[in-house]
Amino acid sequence: MKGLYCKPGDQGDVKFVSQETLYGDLKLEKEHVPVGREIAGVVLQVGPKVTFFQPDDEVVGILPLDAEQSGLCSVVVTDEYNLVQKPEKVSWFEATAVIKDGLRAYTALHTLARMAAGQTVLVLDGAGPFGVLAIQLAHYHGVKVLATALSPEDQTFLEELRPSVARVIRVWDSKEDLVDSCLEETGGLGVDIIIDSGVRLYDEEPEAQRHCPHKHDLLTLLSVGGHWVTTEQHLQLDPPDSHILFLKAASLSFLNDEVWTTSRAKQGRYLHILKDVMDKLCTGTFRPQLEDPVPSYEATVSMEMVQRRQTRKRIAVKL
Repeated sequence: MKGLYCKPGDQGDVKFVSQETLYGDLKLEKEHVPVGREIAGVVLQVGPKVTFFQPDDEVVGILPLDAEQSGLCSVVVTDEYNLVQKPEKVSWFEATAVIKDGLRAYTALHTLARMAAGQTVLVLDGAGPFGVLAIQLAHYHGVKVLATALSPEDQTFLEELRPSVARVIRVWDSKEDLVDSCLEETGGLGVDIIIDSGVRLYDEEPEAQRHCPHKHDLLTLLSVGGHWVTTEQHLQLDPPDSHILFLKAASLSFLNDEVWTTSRAKQGRYLHILKDVMDKLCTGTFRPQLEDPVPSYEATVSMEMVQRRQTRKRIAVKL
């Protein structure tokens, strides 16, 4: 079975390789990490204790972190608790593209932020694959949405979204200030929920983070009792930062959607979310912005482009 794997380098770089691997040999190849965990396909065979699916069922799911197979293998062996039924009206491409980001959007807005109708949410990098679904999920629940655009193209895309975004903040334009824009839009009260896509911890950061807001800016525009959901796993809060959160009775949560598969106690809720993501995709609530899929033999080049931040996301398909 040919799949896509990555091999960490000595200098922190990552090399992607496409190689033929027998299932029985996978446990010996620990130096290669499987790549491509969002999968969709047809059930070929089930074990005697499987109750959810039958052969020929169309399914979609996410391989767990400890999976030893790449999702680009022609045949994947996985637990039934990692899959849900794919609606007939949803294409394979759409199902694979949305399942992971839909889970992240649910985790951020429902599980962590506890969003409610009438609140205001700020989605950073709103034109990204995750940002688009977060905006659409917030709109579905009656939440007012502000979003940042990283480029003029992102701004045009966000301004054309329907339902419309209340305000598109041009972070690519040095003349527009994130904090001032949010406070102006909320009458000085701040936003109830922040969903970030990275945070600048210091004044001098790499070029790749030039559009990321500083943590102090996000603390400033957070409302009383607000929720900040961060994707920055190395976020550090100094005592003055914690004091600001205390004075506002605000909270900070770390967005790690992988935790759903680390405990069987959450399995039922996890599968419910995956099923609801597919239902919302089927009914048009989720309308992802998709690039053309790439054939599996171009997956190595595509992943290198994602790693260098030349593109946000790529979906590989078997031809």
